[in-house]
Amino acid sequence: MGKIVVLAEKPSVGRDIARVIGCRTSGDGCMIGDRYIVTWAVGHLVALAEPDEMDEKYKKWSFSTLPILPEEIPLKVLSATKTQFTKIKKLINDKETDSLICATDAGREGELIFRYIYEKAGCEKPFERLWISSMTDEAIREGFCEIRPGKEYDGLYESARCRSRADWLVGMNASRAFTLKYNTLLSVGRVQTPTLAILVKRRKEIEEFKPEGFCTVTADFGDYRGTYFSEKLEPDTHMKTREEAEKIAADVKGKTGTVTQAETLRKKELPPQLYDLTSLQRDANRMLGFTADKTLKTAQSLYETHKALTYPRTDSRYLPPDMIPRVVQTMKLLPGSYQKYVPGALPEGKLPVTRRTIDASKVTDHHAILPTAKKADVSRFTADERNLYDLVARRMLAAFHPACEYDATRIVTTVGEHTFRTNGRVTVVNGWHDVPALENPPRTRKTPKPDEEEEGQLPPLKEGDTRDVKGTAIREDQTKAPAPHTDASLLAAMETAGKDLEDEELVRLMKGSGIGTPATRAAIIERLIKVGYVARRGKTLNATDKGVMLIGVMPPEISSPETTGKWELALHEITDGKQDPDRFMDGIRKMSAFLVDYARDQAKPLAFPPDERRKKYSTRKGSGNTVIEGTVCPVCGKGKLRENSTAFACTESGCKCILWKDILNRGGGPVLTTKLITLLLEKKELKGSTGVIAIRDGKIEYTPNGQEKPSVSRSMIYEKK
Repeated sequence: MGKIVVLAEKPSVGRDIARVIGCRTSGDGCMIGDRYIVTWAVGHLVALAEPDEMDEKYKKWSFSTLPILPEEIPLKVLSATKTQFTKIKKLINDKETDSLICATDAGREGELIFRYIYEKAGCEKPFERLWISSMTDEAIREGFCEIRPGKEYDGLYESARCRSRADWLVGMNASRAFTLKYNTLLSVGRVQTPTLAILVKRRKEIEEFKPEGFCTVTADFGDYRGTYFSEKLEPDTHMKTREEAEKIAADVKGKTGTVTQAETLRKKELPPQLYDLTSLQRDANRMLGFTADKTLKTAQSLYETHKALTYPRTDSRYLPPDMIPRVVQTMKLLPGSYQKYVPGALPEGKLPVTRRTIDASKVTDHHAILPTAKKADVSRFTADERNLYDLVARRMLAAFHPACEYDATRIVTTVGEHTFRTNGRVTVVNGWHDVPALENPPRTRKTPKPDEEEEGQLPPLKEGDTRDVKGTAIREDQTKAPAPHTDASLLAAMETAGKDLEDEELVRLMKGSGIGTPATRAAIIERLIKVGYVARRGKTLNATDKGVMLIGVMPPEISSPETTGKWELALHEITDGKQDPDRFMDGIRKMSAFLVDYARDQAKPLAFPPDERRKKYSTRKGSGNTVIEGTVCPVCGKGKLRENSTAFACTESGCKCILWKDILNRGGGPVLTTKLITLLLEKKELKGSTGVIAIRDGKIEYTPNGQEKPSVSRSMIYEKK
């Protein structure tokens, strides 16, 4: 009997699989057993070739060679991992190898990694698919018992292949065309450009916002308060002028009010749903300050290294019915600090089943993210891993707790011709609120303002009851501009193709037609930051001037989030066999050709600023640089620092010290200013409201508050790349 070669996506995953299935002998880039040989990729080993690798004429960027629309885009082996590809190719084509098992990540990109290697290696041997949702030994063994035919995933591969080629065609053509048009390097992408458009739209909304003043009036009825409201106002409590407010306050002061409406309704606040990747990234950003990228990497570590979480790159918040016993087992194996919450999630030892958590029809490639049924040793986790695991464990427990029940009371008190509204809420059953979202939740409850409408326990009131107005209060305020996007709010906008949706059901209905996928959204955000279209300021994400200019010259066909959402929906339909891949690619080719024509003939004239990061920093006189007196170079200790629009550099000839002003941005740090750099050189370490900046060992570092390790650590010595 010949061998079966198992191909995993990463060496660490490959070695875990090898250990479980008994491959204990080390080979050349593989582990060997009696029946199986386990080998591994190192992420992508094969990619689509660059245009100039297909034809020499594409080396020079020119409109005369655009659009580039090959019927087939050849594959190439990536030079950095060519050695491992050669080993895999030899293994899978060996005459002793009978068949293969695809054990790359169980998703669209994992499928593409395997199929591209299989195709480039010229392999024609039969293969099967390992599809697992956690990396525990038990899950791996179960997966091998339920191995599936590779053909079942042809739709997934077609979808992945179309995504890969679509990104290539749009990116290569649009980036070249707009770069040629504006004579500056511009990166345009099928997914990144509409994402940038969301951020540009928000920046413009903030810049164009004009605050409007308003007043609210509160009446004190002795044992409760009420806020004035009228159907003539918009919103119904806001008066435009203080004069209006003062007139109402004067009209009711000292008068007697009558309760004209009093009703109490028992209401339910349903427990939160389980996490998919996007909702986990949003909560981790909101509650832990994690970027989307950091959440994904931390969750992936908990999945691969610690086997503590199930597969994180999922877009489902539901579980299939056969997971019920596994969830019960998982809850009982949670670390001790969680056990006090387990009885509430397992009344009488049974898992409460509702369609809010258990629904096979809403489980996609993978179910919701859960802790695994494995005793987790949290002492081996990093602080970030511990915090993220805590978030997932608590969400699982809360999701199976009963609903929170409360009595909502609405009182309307009429004083003359004026009406005042009072809302009260009294919790009857705490339900899922018994499980705090975090182990140490921050104190977010602010001191109640005098005019806050919702109160707690209200006196027992009924229609016809009267109260004297003891006093009134007028509060002046202004309407607020929209808040800048954060990772959390941008992910929500990407999930719904730019539509501002709060309703969970509407968000669910939009699934499949958002921008990107849960697995790729974090990388899209980081890419926009890397190419200079977006800047991170603490938790906020802001479109840069260059980003605004780019969207200003883009046609809506590429910048519209809705268009990209339709493409993403089409890719989902290709996976399910409901869409013809050739039809989809025809549309992409037409779009690519249109973008080239648009850039050449229709795009409006605009002068983009020179790309400073692509030029070597100059310290010559007349180059717009200013010497900062009182500074000493932190590298050579001889020269001073000189400043230009993008960086600080040493004045000493031969010294390569350079500090880019945005060097700390990617880790959530501040932009370096003259004042900040002067203080930093003097004190070597500065503590701020968000973190600590330090200069040590030839590097500048930024460590956010609450973290042990720097999120940014960069050399201060310029190296030509």
